[in-house]
Amino acid sequence: MNDSLDAAKLTDRVAALVEAAMRAGADAADAVVVRGRSIGVSVRLGKVEDTGASESEDMALRVFVGKKVASVSATAASEASMLAERAVAMAKVSPEDPFQGLADPALLVKTVRDLDLHDSTEISAERLKEDAFAAEEAALAVKGVTNSSGSSAGAGMGGLVLATSGGFLGEYAATRFSRSVSVIAGEGTGMERDYEYSSRLYFSDLDTPERIGKSAAERAVRRIGARKAKTGTVSVIFDPRVARGIAGHLAGAINGASVARKTSFLRDMMGKPVASSAVTVTDDPLRMRGQASRPFDGEGVEGERLVMVDRGVLNHWFLSTSAGRELGLSTNGRGARGGSQVSPSSTNLAIEPGQVGPEDMIKSLKSGFYVTEVFGQGVNMVTGEYSRGASGFWIENGELAYPVSEVTIASNLKTMFLAMQPASDLDRNFGTAAPTLLIEGMTLAGS
Repeated sequence: MNDSLDAAKLTDRVAALVEAAMRAGADAADAVVVRGRSIGVSVRLGKVEDTGASESEDMALRVFVGKKVASVSATAASEASMLAERAVAMAKVSPEDPFQGLADPALLVKTVRDLDLHDSTEISAERLKEDAFAAEEAALAVKGVTNSSGSSAGAGMGGLVLATSGGFLGEYAATRFSRSVSVIAGEGTGMERDYEYSSRLYFSDLDTPERIGKSAAERAVRRIGARKAKTGTVSVIFDPRVARGIAGHLAGAINGASVARKTSFLRDMMGKPVASSAVTVTDDPLRMRGQASRPFDGEGVEGERLVMVDRGVLNHWFLSTSAGRELGLSTNGRGARGGSQVSPSSTNLAIEPGQVGPEDMIKSLKSGFYVTEVFGQGVNMVTGEYSRGASGFWIENGELAYPVSEVTIASNLKTMFLAMQPASDLDRNFGTAAPTLLIEGMTLAGS
């Protein structure tokens, strides 16, 4: 997609806001624009259900007066000096926050890297409609599929423009293209639903509509005839689609803001084993064409690849400047910008692959549960308690024997991480990536 949002004009605008804030009496300031543009088409049963296009530009000015901070939202029409004076006046009457402030100027990016995040390919609404129809048609052609929940295709672009009084001025943009389809197989009370999708930064890297449609259909058909499994203690293998959620729970538990607030069950575990020795977790904001890559974070700091967990041992928290200061540490370039707020986040997080293929992992179990979907909100990040509704396939003598649904799996994430064994099938085409995962000793509640 062509960048028609005029980055040069936005760069001038944020720089002017920072200069106005300093003239108004701020000790430090930064200004940011989070911008985006998207177009999408949704279809169902051969008819267009929805088309839409959107464009956004969220601008904010943040000022610091001593240890006091305030922020205001801005628009393109906002007058810089008036906005800056209002922000400074608000800061002067705000309570002090000893951990707030800009990043150390020595840490700021001097030259913004090109991570190949922007695809200039222009995709029309007509092409998106054709792709959505093609994916649905491929799914409906599979025997056993009885209905469609819909198919969609989209294209978008988002980016960040940032200026700080510490001397940083930069911008970047990333594109994203997507295709998805959801279908129903079976009849009456035996109906089952499943889906497939593809999301990439470059249009040419997307899975074809036909492949997406066929995969969604085959997944749905395989679930026909699902039944409950018996209650008991089981070995659970998580499909990569579900394993990515487990990786997300780990990322949340080592987020510096959660650690500082004492809302993470791993808050006292730095330098200690938090997972099995088979588990290594990396985070790399500078990966070329990475789904969550960024040449600098929301404070102008360039992060580097970190081994967050090395053979089970916790090495790092995700840190922004404020979270780092609260923990007595320095930012590691993981500050994510949400308007005027900056909070730590992962970038391209991955549970690194193991040596065993997923097929061999399944074959190693005399009995077990292969999970393809979880649902419900039963995860407590303070205690680590984990309880989710689940569906998938029962494993008997190393084979997927029959589909399973309407069961619950439970454990504690501390125990789960320590029992975790990764397979070799890591797909890095996700911002949070994980291979197939085996976790022994979980509790299954079924019949």
